[in-house]
Amino acid sequence: MYNKIRCIDYSIRCTICNKLQDWNLTWHTENPDFTQCFQNTVLVWIPCIYLWACFPVYFLYLRCHDRGYIQMSNLNKAKTALGLILWIVCWADLFYSFWERSQNFFLISPTVLGITMLLATFLIQYERMKGVQSSGVMTIFWLISLLCATVIFRSKIILALNMVMDAFRYVTFCTYFILLLVQLILCCFPEQPPLFSETVNDPKPCPEFSASFLSRITFWWITGLMIQGYRRPLEAKDLWSLNKEDTSEEIVPGLARNWAKEWAEALIIKPSQKNYEASLFKVLYKTFGPYFLMSFLFKAAHDLLMFTGPEILKLLINFVNDKHAPNWQGYFYTGLLFVCACLQTLILHQYFHICFVTGMRLKTAIVGVIYRKALVITNSARKTSTVGEIVNLMSVDAQRFMDLATYINMIWSAPLQVILALYLLWRNLGPSVLAGVAVMILLVPINAVMAQMKSKDNRIKLMNEILNGIKVLKLYAWELAFREKVLEIRQKELKVLKKSAYLAAMATFTWVALSTFAVYVKIDKNNVLDAQKAFVSLALFNILRFPLNMLPMVISSIASVSLKRLRVFLSHEELDPDSIIRRPTADGDINFTVPEGSLIAVVGQVGCGKSSLLSALLGEMDKKEGHVVVKGSVAYVPQQAWVQNATLKENIIFGREMNESRYKRVIEACALLPDIEILPTGDRTEIGEKGVNLSGGQKQRVSLARAVYCNADVYLFDDPLSAVDAHVGKHIFEKVIGPKGILKNKTRVLVTHAVNYLPQMDTILVMSDGEISEMGSYQELLKQDGAFAEFLRTYANAEQSMENSGNLFVKQTLGLYFPRLKISIFNRQLSNSSTYSRETGKSQHQSSTAELQKPLAEKNSWKLTEADTAKTGRVKATVYWDYMKAIGLFISFLSIFLFMCNHVASLASNYWLSLWTDDPVINGTQQYTNVRLGVYGALGISQGLPGLPIVLLAGGIFASRHLHLNLLHNVLRSPMSFFERTPSGNLVNRFSKEIDTIDSTIPPIIKMFMGSTFNVIGACIIILLATPIAAVIIPPLGLVYLFVQRFYVATSRQLKRLESVSRSPVYSHFNETLLGVSVIRAFEEQKRFIKQNDMKVDENQKAYYPSIVANRWLAVRLEYVGNCIVLFAALFAVIARNKLSPGLVGLSVSYSLQVILLLNKKIRMSSELETNIVAVERVKEYAEMEKEAEWSIEQTAPASTWPEEGKVEFRGYGLRYREDLDLVLKNINVTINGGEKIGIVGRTGAGKSSLTLGLFRINEAAEGEIIIDGINIAKIGLHDLRFKITIIPQDPILFSGSLRMNLDPFDQHSDEDIWRSLELAHLKNFVSALPDKLNHECAEGGENLSVGQRQLVCLARALLRKSKILVLDEATAAVDLETDNLIQSTIKSQFEECTVLTIAHRLNTIMDYTRVLVLDRGEVVECGSPDSLLQEKGIFYSMAKDSGLV
Repeated sequence: MYNKIRCIDYSIRCTICNKLQDWNLTWHTENPDFTQCFQNTVLVWIPCIYLWACFPVYFLYLRCHDRGYIQMSNLNKAKTALGLILWIVCWADLFYSFWERSQNFFLISPTVLGITMLLATFLIQYERMKGVQSSGVMTIFWLISLLCATVIFRSKIILALNMVMDAFRYVTFCTYFILLLVQLILCCFPEQPPLFSETVNDPKPCPEFSASFLSRITFWWITGLMIQGYRRPLEAKDLWSLNKEDTSEEIVPGLARNWAKEWAEALIIKPSQKNYEASLFKVLYKTFGPYFLMSFLFKAAHDLLMFTGPEILKLLINFVNDKHAPNWQGYFYTGLLFVCACLQTLILHQYFHICFVTGMRLKTAIVGVIYRKALVITNSARKTSTVGEIVNLMSVDAQRFMDLATYINMIWSAPLQVILALYLLWRNLGPSVLAGVAVMILLVPINAVMAQMKSKDNRIKLMNEILNGIKVLKLYAWELAFREKVLEIRQKELKVLKKSAYLAAMATFTWVALSTFAVYVKIDKNNVLDAQKAFVSLALFNILRFPLNMLPMVISSIASVSLKRLRVFLSHEELDPDSIIRRPTADGDINFTVPEGSLIAVVGQVGCGKSSLLSALLGEMDKKEGHVVVKGSVAYVPQQAWVQNATLKENIIFGREMNESRYKRVIEACALLPDIEILPTGDRTEIGEKGVNLSGGQKQRVSLARAVYCNADVYLFDDPLSAVDAHVGKHIFEKVIGPKGILKNKTRVLVTHAVNYLPQMDTILVMSDGEISEMGSYQELLKQDGAFAEFLRTYANAEQSMENSGNLFVKQTLGLYFPRLKISIFNRQLSNSSTYSRETGKSQHQSSTAELQKPLAEKNSWKLTEADTAKTGRVKATVYWDYMKAIGLFISFLSIFLFMCNHVASLASNYWLSLWTDDPVINGTQQYTNVRLGVYGALGISQGLPGLPIVLLAGGIFASRHLHLNLLHNVLRSPMSFFERTPSGNLVNRFSKEIDTIDSTIPPIIKMFMGSTFNVIGACIIILLATPIAAVIIPPLGLVYLFVQRFYVATSRQLKRLESVSRSPVYSHFNETLLGVSVIRAFEEQKRFIKQNDMKVDENQKAYYPSIVANRWLAVRLEYVGNCIVLFAALFAVIARNKLSPGLVGLSVSYSLQVILLLNKKIRMSSELETNIVAVERVKEYAEMEKEAEWSIEQTAPASTWPEEGKVEFRGYGLRYREDLDLVLKNINVTINGGEKIGIVGRTGAGKSSLTLGLFRINEAAEGEIIIDGINIAKIGLHDLRFKITIIPQDPILFSGSLRMNLDPFDQHSDEDIWRSLELAHLKNFVSALPDKLNHECAEGGENLSVGQRQLVCLARALLRKSKILVLDEATAAVDLETDNLIQSTIKSQFEECTVLTIAHRLNTIMDYTRVLVLDRGEVVECGSPDSLLQEKGIFYSMAKDSGLV
């Protein structure tokens, strides 16, 4: 009672004397209160100052960011009305004061408050007009006002209870208080969406912008998705649309514009300033800086709040020491600690959210810009960046930028944290802190990340090529040579990993505190280590640990983010769009002019520049001089057909409008009708990546149909007839290209080797060595009697009889024999994987004309490529077990045991420290300092022994090596059917992204996961030791924690899977584009492809965005659990203050302060572990696929000289492509004697290629057997067989590397042998003219040699191997007549002794063979010498007649 009266007395006196603060009233009392003067001024003005300070910035922000107009709603009317009533209440107070003639602050405060309430009401309306659905500024304003009012309200109630009150002011204040409360509650509800906003039309809008402010700062708005994900695995259709400002179409153009500006500036300035280069950093800053700047403010606020913990801890320990302090101060500190921790949580996660969103936008922008650039760079620039490197820029580097965005602020924030911490430590312990700092600096490891990237690039590039040329590797049995090449690169990569592991192992942290405390107590006898000094310092050291560990990581990741690589790529020369002029009139002094509507042939030898001439017309070459004018639009048919992974129909229409009648006409003219009838779902059949399920001829005809359908003005054909049958070629020439074809009124330029079409041409250009040597009509050129006439005479005799036939390079591929193809596997052609595209995505089936459709029932039963699928549910325990086995079980358990020991030592040392600080102080010193320090030191050093991290990281490297080796070995052992089914994108994804994760992400995550797990357990043990009553609280909090985590992981894991599955199509599409870029440019389809790319990137980000928000959702909730632990640890310490020593309070609270960070880290690590261990799962997935037979079987290995004779017998042989399909070859009984020359002919789909597939065991026999020189080939190892038979495949594939490596990867032959084989293959002159001779670097896919030259390299390979059996698979389709003659004569002379099997596409090449096999529908129908078969007048006769041989 006495106290109360004293208070009242004080308050009255303060009112009179205008005293602002009185510590006796506010602090040194059991019942604290503020003075009246303080209540009426400061507490009233705080919210006003806040709102007026925010107003100018907020007003400008709203003016610039208009989201549309929101209609007046009841909610808005209520808020406005309450605002006005608040204003009236304040002014009533003001007039009352006038009437009362009271003191100044009774006039000033209501005036200021009234005007502020008017401002608040104005903002409520202005926000509505600018489309703000929920306002953070206003919510915070009402919250601050309410908090300040609560203090005054409590004071008023105390006065009222003591009968000291002013009735009018009491009523107005109660009204004011209630109105504030209602305003705050109303503020928590969002307004309706603005009129005409995108969200109205969006089927699945992102709920973020329509959520209330509270929901947004706690990320409550994603809870709906989390619940859905918890109930059942999420699917792509559950995801929300992206926010408009995160989509590609919003972001990419901005970056592209800024870069173009910067680049142009650099080009202008460069001549004057030698080393000035366009700065990519500046451009990125311009584009993303303004939004990202917000994160600076959040980060700074968070960093300052971080240091409140140790400072409040100091006050708490003082409070426990001071037995006279009033109890409420302890509760006040506890509350303050809790509030600071909660604020810290909210601010930190807003900061992270901004960073992650910026990172996501960065990635979108970079991918978009790289894609757009790839469409316009010149061919010479393309050579400097291989496809592998460009894909790496898009996958790895873009990802690095994304990761960097979250850490970049550490560059200034880490030094700030370090300086603050050091300042506070200095205040606490004086100069002895320097000892700790010195140790710390020694421990900051220097990372070596740079070298790893380069070898990774090379490895991915090599893998890309291996996957593209896998068929050739299998036919030549070269898998082992290439496996060694990959492993050699891999070894370098692992070396770098090892180095960084050893460096990291040296750094442990315990030594820092140890050295500091030791120096502190040793400098001066009177330095006493009490609880406050020890535990506040420990808390500060814990804060220091984070920035010091992060800084080197950030610096190394900034180093590894290759701004330079990206800048170099973006600065490549672009094709000059003006290098060809597309305009109506053609004029000027050009080497040749093509009249409108004429038909021109370009002829000449291999490598004389025919294709280059077309490239020049397309503007693909670098123009040195002169100019090219093309009238109207262009359509282009390249020499190697480029087919997209889409339906047949989409490939032909190619983004144009659908015109039924035209479409049917084109299909008929290009001879595609028979194919469409054979395809499983007609023209809606999905065509696999690189067209794997079409034969070469079909691909070429699809490519042709695409050009014809687009109805351009000028047509450029690069030898499209070389890949098709004689009669098909004839049909196409008549119906499409020739004088009577569909295109008769268009301008057509045809590069060809076919002599027989030349008489029908309007003009013929003869090329040699890159120049036009002659030009004129057929008759004129014959009269001139120049090189052309010579060329004709050479071949006229050989080809006389074929004059009336179709193309000379017959390829029998009218249709495809499809009964065997119900679902999935295509082994149509022996060597059909051309050097083309890389990745593949899903394709959509679209409907088409009725007569081209197959019954709908079949429609979805037939899907060729297997899209990358997302697994569902939890990651199985076996995956972790597999990873442990990959490390080695002994090492796994050893590292867990070492971890345990480490953490027990850590707990013991801190507990020992608390006992030490409680030692009594006698005569200004502690008694047992040396013993205490000795034990503390021993415990500290035992934690710091480097054994533990080395064991762990070495284990990680073992696992990396083991898993990569397995993956590589298993992929190489997979049968051909696996590669035709699996898009190479999925495989490349495994080798790049997943292996990268296993290398550099999983080991540190495991280390941190185990560390934080043990730490959390340790912290709970310590808190329980100090305050056993905490046992009531910790288990329930633990349960909440576990529930939240399980709840979250279900959704997060699935989102991560969806994200990585939607990543594959981005790469596929990108690869496809890179390979077809000349076609896309010729058809001027860039815009459509850019749009497709943007859509695919957005699809990927749609899964990524919720996953980052889910991370924030989780972190906020878990940190609140951690904050509760802090609250209870402090609370119980305050309650039991009389029983506890300051040392234990310090220990318990400093540990609980760590718990927040630890819980946060543990949950991040456990979810990251689960999402990243998926990489192991995905790598293992391919280990369990079907394998082909053993490579070599020692027991049955044939003699090294086998086969001596080369006799091949087929006995009752049958072959099918899959168990449930019909036989493709049936009952083949043929004996081929050693040295015989056999031609194999038959219409398309007769089974010619299948026969060779069977011979090489690319497919195993379904029945019967093949015997070579008395040995059943099914009984021996695949390599034993394939090394002994040689094939010259149809698609000549080279690998990047030296020419020598391409001829002899095992280094078995001498240089003389190689030169001899080159001479016989007619390549000697070409190779000896090269500067590097045999070491000439072949580009990826051999792109720096012409197709004909590549074919000759394949011939040289065969000559080197010189085996008894030689198979030719339409090996001369891409070469001119002269080269073909050379090849044929070489084969005749060099392989005289050998058995030669030729799949013939030009009957004249096999007319002098010993025998001819005629296949039809998988059976041998005729067999005999060519002459006898002609007399029988059967199938062979009719084929010969078609080809004009009889």
